[in-house]
Amino acid sequence: MHPFVLPDFYQPYPARLNPHLEGARTHTRAWAREMGMLEGSGIWTSSDLDDHDYALLCAYTHPEASGPALDLVTDWYVWVFFFDDHFLDVFKRTQDMRGAEAYLERLRLFMPLDGVITEEPTNPVERGLKELWERTVPAMSADWRDRFVHSTRNLLDESLWELANINAGRISNPIEYIEMRRKVGGAPWSANLVEYATGAEVPARVAHSRPLRVLKDTFADGVHLRNDLFSYERETQQEGELANCVLVLEHFLGYGPQESAEAVNDILTSRLQQFEHTVLTELEPLFAEHGLDPVERLRVLKYAAGLQDWQAGGHEWHLRSSRYMNGGARLGGPRGIGTSAARLAIASRARRYDLSPFRQVGPLPVPELYLPYQSRQSPHLEQARRSVISWSREMGFFEPVPRPATPAVKAPSVWTERMLAGFDFAVCGGAINPDGSAEELDLGTQWLSWGTYGDDWFPQVHGATGDLSGARAQVARLKSFMPLALDSSDVPTNPLERGLQDLWRRTAAPMESGHRAEFRATVDVMLDSWVWELQNQHERRIPDPVDYIEMRRRTFGSDLTMSLSRFRTGRQVPPEVYGTRSIQNLEAAASDYACFVNDLYSYQKEIEFEGELHNIVLVVENFLDVSRSQAAEIVRDLMTARMRQFERIVAVELPALCAHLDLSDTARAGIDAYVVRLQDWMSGIVRWHEVTDRYSPSLKVRIPAIPSAPRGFVRTQ
Repeated sequence: MHPFVLPDFYQPYPARLNPHLEGARTHTRAWAREMGMLEGSGIWTSSDLDDHDYALLCAYTHPEASGPALDLVTDWYVWVFFFDDHFLDVFKRTQDMRGAEAYLERLRLFMPLDGVITEEPTNPVERGLKELWERTVPAMSADWRDRFVHSTRNLLDESLWELANINAGRISNPIEYIEMRRKVGGAPWSANLVEYATGAEVPARVAHSRPLRVLKDTFADGVHLRNDLFSYERETQQEGELANCVLVLEHFLGYGPQESAEAVNDILTSRLQQFEHTVLTELEPLFAEHGLDPVERLRVLKYAAGLQDWQAGGHEWHLRSSRYMNGGARLGGPRGIGTSAARLAIASRARRYDLSPFRQVGPLPVPELYLPYQSRQSPHLEQARRSVISWSREMGFFEPVPRPATPAVKAPSVWTERMLAGFDFAVCGGAINPDGSAEELDLGTQWLSWGTYGDDWFPQVHGATGDLSGARAQVARLKSFMPLALDSSDVPTNPLERGLQDLWRRTAAPMESGHRAEFRATVDVMLDSWVWELQNQHERRIPDPVDYIEMRRRTFGSDLTMSLSRFRTGRQVPPEVYGTRSIQNLEAAASDYACFVNDLYSYQKEIEFEGELHNIVLVVENFLDVSRSQAAEIVRDLMTARMRQFERIVAVELPALCAHLDLSDTARAGIDAYVVRLQDWMSGIVRWHEVTDRYSPSLKVRIPAIPSAPRGFVRTQ
């Protein structure tokens, strides 16, 4: 018996078959034999390749590719599946971590960004990669090559994450799994090949924008979650694999296999609908913002259509391939609103838009949180309290502000001095940087004040009237007050601009140019995320769970405050260390913990008094269709899982990273210091929520008209 019955899939687009299928089958069979992947490899035979039918996969996922393009893309997929099976047989089953590292390191030699490959291949994986690289890169730009190399290296190198978990018998938490699966699963790599197969390379200046990133991420999540459902039986019963979302939800939620499979399918459906939403609502503003010409716009749209074709074709192939559990599934898949899957998807989508604003929810009891670190406090607290009040007064935070629609009419101020005193950001600043100087604490506390003021400014000045164009214009002006050359900027016209101009000059001036650019990028993403929240408020749309968590880190200002902590390590830690998986996962785990703390404490204020839609408790309530108390418990469990992951990275992964990179004692001390700062950051944020008046009943003032509540910094509603 199978472990579960495959759920009904949301698959609104019909799969189409490329007419060059037979040619690709003939070509790729000969190519795989030439590369040494069949008889004699110990991995596949000719019958294995025929049964898997990767040419059929590519003919379904690239229905409009030319014959030569389909041949090349099919060879890439043969190579990547052979690599997966070869790595499983040679390293995962033997748990040979050292051999795996050396094996993966050599593969980098066969993907040079420039120049020719000089290394001689020693096995079918290396031989295939060399041949494919030399056939592919002449047709693509340097920007595409760089992105494809990055995706391929993730696909190869992060196989070590799966191997490490198998060695430790460890099942990852849901947030970690979704993010890491994108890397090890290879769908971002597939998205790069869609650009090649469709002849629609994405313009470099928008390739890393939020809409294009979301298209790639939602595509990747859809591909991987679908694969997890079909491959669960083989992976868990034959391969000893632990990287499968069905298994992850069984472990985290305590569900059985069938209920977990249904939940995975719900996430899959949500991600596909997020893809559709992004195409329909975010691409056109992106085109206008970057001035894309008609040809460039067509390339982006053709690329999006190619990703859509991949989703439909990939589903069809899973239904037919002998590689997967597909007995009892509907061949051809659901096709539209006449299926139960589509009806459920429509109901789920409707629920996302069907929340009554300002509903009375009452106080949410915050469950007991797992926090293994004690907060500390700066000795300069009282000075910082006085300084932030005087600085905020000087910037004009307590003055009435004009509304864009009626600039001659002054509305009440966003804040009063009494309100700011009750917020007590100095407690937060002093706890997240307890060892800083008085000057550092003043600066950090003023950043918190400015970020929170902006957090309140946008819903009150722009959100209440649905002024999205004004919000975008304001964000563009704010960015002009952060010149990298520290030369003159525009004359500020409101308190928000005045505060950022002052903070930028004081913060960026002592920084090296590289740090300055990195720091500016963290402010940029926070500003852009405020507009994202306004857009959702305007549409009355509760965010997709994955999109919410990833954007929440930006609305919270996590990158901004963490980057300040990094810079305090000076030159101790090589910059490339911060780009490693372990450090990035460490930061993400810390950020999620702190973000969710805020969502628990701010729940009543946001939902009942501000009509807010951006709160993890609400997102879980809506997505899982559970009560708020059940949602709060699930959020608490997510926080615990992220904190346990943080602890594991510190205890296991960072020592291994230092040894692998052969870091100096000075660099290791710098990493240790950064870990302590992150611990202070989390415990300080918890402490601030326990003492601030930000969430007291006396400050819960209902926002009128069309509600919107972008959040900044230590989140702040």
